[in-house]
Amino acid sequence: MPGGVAGVRQMISDFQKRGVRVLFPMMMWDQGTRAPAKPWTEEIAELMKEIGADGINGDTQDGVPLAYSVAADKVGHPLAFEPEGGPSDEALAWNVMTWGQYQYPFTPLVDRYKWLEPRHMVNISDRWNRSKANNLQFAFFNGVGWESWENIWGIWNGITPRDGEATRRVATIERAIAEYLVSRDWEPIYPMLRYGVFASRWPLNGRTVWTIVNRNEYDVDGPQMEVPATPGMRYFDLYGGTELQVQKGPTGKSVLSFSMESNGFGAIFATNSEPDAKIQKLMSEMKQLTAKPLQSFSSERKVLKQEIVPIPATSAGSSAPSGMIQIPEADFLFKVGGIEIEGSNDIGVDVQYPWEGAPRRFHEHPMHIKSFYIDKYPVSNAEFKKFLDATRYHPKDDLNFLRDWKDGGFPSGWDNRPVTWVSIEAARAYAAWTGKRLSHEWEGQYAAQGTDGRLYPWGHQWDPSAVPEPDKNRTMRGPDPVDAHPKGASPFGVMDLVGNVWQWTEEFTDEHTRGGILRGGSYYQPQGSIWYFPQAYKLIEHGKLLLMSPSTDRSGAVGFRLVQDVR
Repeated sequence: MPGGVAGVRQMISDFQKRGVRVLFPMMMWDQGTRAPAKPWTEEIAELMKEIGADGINGDTQDGVPLAYSVAADKVGHPLAFEPEGGPSDEALAWNVMTWGQYQYPFTPLVDRYKWLEPRHMVNISDRWNRSKANNLQFAFFNGVGWESWENIWGIWNGITPRDGEATRRVATIERAIAEYLVSRDWEPIYPMLRYGVFASRWPLNGRTVWTIVNRNEYDVDGPQMEVPATPGMRYFDLYGGTELQVQKGPTGKSVLSFSMESNGFGAIFATNSEPDAKIQKLMSEMKQLTAKPLQSFSSERKVLKQEIVPIPATSAGSSAPSGMIQIPEADFLFKVGGIEIEGSNDIGVDVQYPWEGAPRRFHEHPMHIKSFYIDKYPVSNAEFKKFLDATRYHPKDDLNFLRDWKDGGFPSGWDNRPVTWVSIEAARAYAAWTGKRLSHEWEGQYAAQGTDGRLYPWGHQWDPSAVPEPDKNRTMRGPDPVDAHPKGASPFGVMDLVGNVWQWTEEFTDEHTRGGILRGGSYYQPQGSIWYFPQAYKLIEHGKLLLMSPSTDRSGAVGFRLVQDVR
């Protein structure tokens, strides 16, 4: 991460000063890229202590084992553990949080772990759902949390205005009544008078809060609930910010009437004394927040428009520079699909080319490509070293920069291997120094594919002898020399296009994300999980890498090659 361990520690401290707690994921499926020096229990406990983190999210785990909690206690830095899946009932003693990944029937589900241990915190997670109405209603009914996940590895699934406003209202109420939401006398499915309206009752120290949801797709007004007729008891509509007038019902109980909008929320507070300052402040805030009905806010999901980052043209040459091959002008069918591990073919997945109306996963576009020169091989370590010596280039964010070099030099015998551990920014800096540029994706694909639609540079069938032998170990051995596999040549004689190192091409941006397009796949194939970055050896595939900072964008499996325009 930017700034290394010290930078992460400072980030956590900044969050904590604002009352925000910070959890990190523990991905036990990651058995293919790293062997810890100590048992995972000790490794994680010591690292979390070093950076001052508050807890661990047990990614894909059905309960974080007790040994992790014991190890954290042993180093004097207790942690909150939040598995993705449900732990055993006994494990609630240290799995103090969970993800809630529910089905959403009409009648709200009562969360098992919250019921067994009212202090247990659930964060409902439903990243691909375009409407968060069910998430928010189930969270409010159970007195738990909801996890906003809008940036799904660079795919933006943004919160709608209505859901954003509903979140604001639910969060305002839950934060103000937090002490009630851990009541050991919680009563879910409190009897209500109207069909489709469900409530939880939260009594505490002679006062009571109800959190209420209207599951109907229409407004419900009038008598909503009966409560015991208790002299001196006053009732307040926390959601609307007003005191309610109690009516006597036919059974002698007190009847409370209030309005609830379609798929909306309600909250009632009962006290036999004047509401305290916190409740009064809440009512004042909610009266302002609820002045406009939720349905006045749009429920339309906005698919963000993406723009391709321009690649400036170079000075045009009349003959192929040394080490470059001229690719002839031609009509070309640019056909490519993204390899994202999630997202199906939903609109918004992958990228949006200039000729498309929205991002999508599969792309096909006939185009005319002008002649250009392209590097026969990817840029090598020796070539990049000349650039560094001539320019003294050094990135501001230098974590992981040329990570496999030492003391300013590459390993012995690596002069003709592709340079890696360089960000797209460093690739552009090198390109500017040489008078070249990164290729447009369709240029690189045409140079690799020709015009016959072949799947690989050498033809239609995979040939393992045309690429490096896959590396399936925990650590990367390093790429092969760029000229080691002559069978991998494209129809134009361009080499090392597939299976050695990924190569930078385009960059796409939207209002919230940046993504770099990688082509060609790499020799490195970590084993054991679908969650590693997938390969894209076929010429009709590309990878989209979420760009966060140069330090995290660099990889030992990513290099680049350049092109130059033709006069």
